[in-house]
Amino acid sequence: MLKKRIIPCLDIKNGRTVKGTNFIHLRDAGDPVELAARYSLEGADELVFLDIAATLENRSTLVELVKKIGKAINIPFAVGGGINNEDIVKQLLHHGADKVSINSGGLKYPDLINRVANNFGEQCLIVAIDARQNDDGQWIVHSHGGTKPTEKFLFDWALEVQDRGAGEILFTSMDHDGTKNGFAIDALKKLNYLLTIPIIASGGAGNMDHFSEAFIKTDVSAALAASVFHFKEIEINVLKQHLKNKGVEIRI
Repeated sequence: MLKKRIIPCLDIKNGRTVKGTNFIHLRDAGDPVELAARYSLEGADELVFLDIAATLENRSTLVELVKKIGKAINIPFAVGGGINNEDIVKQLLHHGADKVSINSGGLKYPDLINRVANNFGEQCLIVAIDARQNDDGQWIVHSHGGTKPTEKFLFDWALEVQDRGAGEILFTSMDHDGTKNGFAIDALKKLNYLLTIPIIASGGAGNMDHFSEAFIKTDVSAALAASVFHFKEIEINVLKQHLKNKGVEIRI
């Protein structure tokens, strides 16, 4: 059995780490390079770095910042934001990223997922899916940093990106994001049932029991969080010991 992963997420805007609630009301959370180095020392299994304004500002991810973070850590590192062609993927992997995370680019150009998987390998491709429930209870996929609803439904899109070659899926519940009320357990259960590739749970972590609940109830491969780590509400080494005590196979 593969051990579960704990992944801090650094959402970057204007060169700073930010965190909001339901994808809005952003506040400063610190220097991304300093945070990345701290998490590397504290025992994070991986990092995810998302340039959340890249697509909205119609530009590629900040490569210089990627270089700095890559030099500051010794754990796997995924980068997303504004990735809409293979040249950007090549640059990011060349400058230190271990994986790339594609979201809006894959929604606009679904074949991009196939091309990246074929040219660089499925193991380095995360497809991020941001979704929220509508009044009918259907999960609607959103693009452009969660600002634009699409016509795609979460479970259909997840199956499609798996078929196109995604190595894993990062699912963020926009309804749970920043609320600290726990992960979207029912949606994660269904995703894990439908898919054969790893799922990273994101959105809603507020305490250590939320992490153990996600792993035990849904069997996702990894759990991602931001503010609880950024503001030291939860320390990664303490969280890992908690999960181990709960019987979760975790990397210590």
